[in-house]
Amino acid sequence: MAKFLLSLHLLVVALCIGPVAVAVSMFPRRARAALAAGPEQSAAQASVRLLHRISNVYALIGLGVPVLGIGTAQAMGVLGNAWLVTSIVLTAVAAGVLLLFVLPGQQATVDALDATEDQDAETARATGKLKMLPMTAGVFNLLWAVVLVLMVIRPGSTNGA
Repeated sequence: MAKFLLSLHLLVVALCIGPVAVAVSMFPRRARAALAAGPEQSAAQASVRLLHRISNVYALIGLGVPVLGIGTAQAMGVLGNAWLVTSIVLTAVAAGVLLLFVLPGQQATVDALDATEDQDAETARATGKLKMLPMTAGVFNLLWAVVLVLMVIRPGSTNGA
C-alpha cells in the first residue's frame, strides 16, 4: 500500500506542483508586458489570464499533495521523523506564500487588465503588487525545492541513499 500511495503522491506532485511553479514564475514578466501594452494587446492579456487560471486551478488540485504525502508517511511509519515534519511545515509555508501573496498579486494584475474606468489608478496598484510577485514566486519555488531535497535525502533514513 505504501508503494501505491508513494507513486500516487509523486504523480500528483509532478502534475500539480510543477505547473504552479512554472505559472507563478512566468506570470510577472508576462503581466508587466500586458500592462505596458495596454488594452490593444489582447494576446498578452490572454496569456496573463491563462497563467493566473493555471495557478488557481493547480493550486486547488495540489491540495492532494500533502494529503497523499501524510498518508504515505503514515503507511511507511515515518510520520514523526524530523525531515518529514520539516517538509510538512515548509509545504504549509509554501501554501501560505501562494495563497497570501502570489494569487492575490496575480488577481490584482488581472483586475487591472479588466478595469475600464480609472485605469491609471488600478494599473498603478497592480504594478505595486507586481513588483513583489517575482520575489514571492521565487520564495514559493525555493520552498518546494527544499522540500524536494528533504524528500530525496531523508536525513536518518535507513535505505543507505
